[in-house]
Amino acid sequence: MLVDLRISDLKGPAQEFPLLRSTTGLVTLILRNCNITGEIPAYIWRFRELQMLDVSFNRLVGTIPNRIARKLKLVFVAGNMLSGNIPDALLRDGGNIDLSYNNFTLQGPDEPACQSNTGNRIINLYKGSSTLSTLQRILPCTRDVVCPKYKCSLHVNCGGNDLTVRESKRRIIYEGDSGGDFSRYLSGNYWGFTSTGDFIDEPTYQDSRLINITPTTNISDLYSTARLSPLSLVYFHYCLENGSYNVSLHFAEILFTNDSTYNRLGKRMFDIYIQEKLVWKDFNIEDEAGGARKPVVEYFNATVTDGMLEIRFYWASKGTIRIPNRGDYGSLISAISVIPTFKVCSHGNKKNTTAYIVAAVLTVCVIFSILGILWWKGLMGRKRVGKDFEGLELQTVAFSLKQIRAATNNFDAANKIGEGGFGSVYKGQLSDGTIIAVKQLSSRSRQGNREFLNEIGMISCLQHPNLVKLYGCCIEGDQLLVVYEYMENNSLAHVLFDSNVSQLMLDWPTRFRICIGIARGLAFLHEESRLRIVHRDIKATNVLLDKDLSPKISDFGLARLNEDEKTHISTKVAGTIGYIAPEYALWGYLTDKVDVYSFGIVILEIVSGKSNNNYMPSHSFICLLDWASHLQESKNIDELVDERLGSQVNREEAERVVKIALLCTNATPSLRPTMSEIVQMLEGKMEIPEVTPEGSKYTNDVRFKAMKDFHQQRQNQSSVWTQSQNSTIIRTDVAYSSSTSASGFNEISRNTISYL
Repeated sequence: MLVDLRISDLKGPAQEFPLLRSTTGLVTLILRNCNITGEIPAYIWRFRELQMLDVSFNRLVGTIPNRIARKLKLVFVAGNMLSGNIPDALLRDGGNIDLSYNNFTLQGPDEPACQSNTGNRIINLYKGSSTLSTLQRILPCTRDVVCPKYKCSLHVNCGGNDLTVRESKRRIIYEGDSGGDFSRYLSGNYWGFTSTGDFIDEPTYQDSRLINITPTTNISDLYSTARLSPLSLVYFHYCLENGSYNVSLHFAEILFTNDSTYNRLGKRMFDIYIQEKLVWKDFNIEDEAGGARKPVVEYFNATVTDGMLEIRFYWASKGTIRIPNRGDYGSLISAISVIPTFKVCSHGNKKNTTAYIVAAVLTVCVIFSILGILWWKGLMGRKRVGKDFEGLELQTVAFSLKQIRAATNNFDAANKIGEGGFGSVYKGQLSDGTIIAVKQLSSRSRQGNREFLNEIGMISCLQHPNLVKLYGCCIEGDQLLVVYEYMENNSLAHVLFDSNVSQLMLDWPTRFRICIGIARGLAFLHEESRLRIVHRDIKATNVLLDKDLSPKISDFGLARLNEDEKTHISTKVAGTIGYIAPEYALWGYLTDKVDVYSFGIVILEIVSGKSNNNYMPSHSFICLLDWASHLQESKNIDELVDERLGSQVNREEAERVVKIALLCTNATPSLRPTMSEIVQMLEGKMEIPEVTPEGSKYTNDVRFKAMKDFHQQRQNQSSVWTQSQNSTIIRTDVAYSSSTSASGFNEISRNTISYL
């Protein structure tokens, strides 16, 4: 009779849960990180003898049933997509239950699961629900999760107590993590850790262990303690200032030794993730340190964009399991140090703190003096904003029309760098030398000036590395102006489709990085920002490239300025033919899946170097998407890749991008992934679900109907419409109904820039 089945970390294609119905005598079942999809069969939960179930880090969906075998006390389902309520049957006394990194329904601290961490019972809910805010996801059982203040450094003595260490003539306090709850210790300084797994065959439940030895000449106090985890160990810091940080991870192998006994046979390998990105696979402390009981420090960079830093150590079942002891395997970490690369933080030094305070006070005084002079000379637009804004607290910089005219040489045509559905764009230079882009919004906005300021104020709060930064605005008379950072390399469309003009050729690594950057920006707008925004018009012209060719999404939030109502049904569709999702174009149904569809089109253009609107490979295919669907169906994706790239293409990455694009452009919105899932797919952290190609054989496919209508209209009216020197795009700024045709679209030059 099979009683113990342990399989982990298999590479290969996705597979369904194995058929185990006849193995009713199973006591231990481990199917960890095996790329398993679908649901966990209900009969698994009812095996009478089953004591341990570990199916963590797969792609499982579905719910956990209310009926669960009473002997089942160890349940590890971390890193899946399970949903629904947490059944009471899991909340029994004595057990180790890990529900982290899932999509369960959690209502907050009153959840029964939040009352269950007592005695020998451990319930891990870290990031167990995607329906909560960022802070509530990591701390679902804490009331009123807010950040009264923000930190900018972290020093942890893993497995030990508070320890003062002298570094670079400064005394650093490394906070210990040995107190409090073993698995979810929370510090008053906004950090904590969570560990999952169990040392198999050990008599007690332990999701981590504290390791300590006597310090020696080779091992200082900082390396004489460590925390050991049997599966996955996460250290996190919330309420952290956004910015770039240096992360130092301190290691020393203090369990396995260099002596002549069996201890020297020990071998430890584990993976390191920072901000959910794999930064080191199969890390081996002894190899990097040059032996056991020798310290080694590994350095990494991390970027914080939502106040949250996460460092994870994952044991992938590699190395020694039973030598020297059964409970000595897993990931091992001695200390963690996180220091900002920016200079607004003091690192805990009182003298530095005083210096920064003095510098800040002086800076504020200088700024107020300059503003006073500008105000006195009439160069500040505050007093010209109008009576409508008296008492209104502006959330962004108010430029005067005089400043903007001076910067753009009175909106000289020579400074015009773009035209879009929301207005013209001009390049300008402020008196301090700052290069700016000024969007002159059209006067047809339905909102008043006060509402305009409120909207711009909220948009200005949205800051992300992949979003164009807003500097401020100007309102005088009938002028509505928005000021943004200037993008040196124009738009993605300009570089991709007009390479002869731009004289830029994007290699494959840059294109792949752009795909990920756009996805991250959209994920921020949809799921992470305080103000949830559906862009509505994602396309290559609305993706701008800075001097480093990093992508920044423009025009986000401006569609809100033209809204008539706040429902999910939009009576006025804002978008571009060829990029608009069918449910939005035909019925005005607006969700974030509209942006997902458009993103799919854009990454197809990035792979192929061709415009979805203006490329027709033959009369059989109406657009790039139509052709790509056919190539996917016929297994000829290589034909889609831009021939200018030659052989310098990572074929695996290119295939991944095309598969994701076709998944994003599924005609059924519910089958499209979320942007956060897309980021994980692009980075290789999540498998791409198999999709059924929807090629041109489906002649009535709604995805292609609008394009076919548009091309027919353009052919019929070619004698009336004049073509500009460059190719064209079509913006939809008119009202839609289910019978709307393409004939009402405005034609605008594609060789332009659109900001925000």
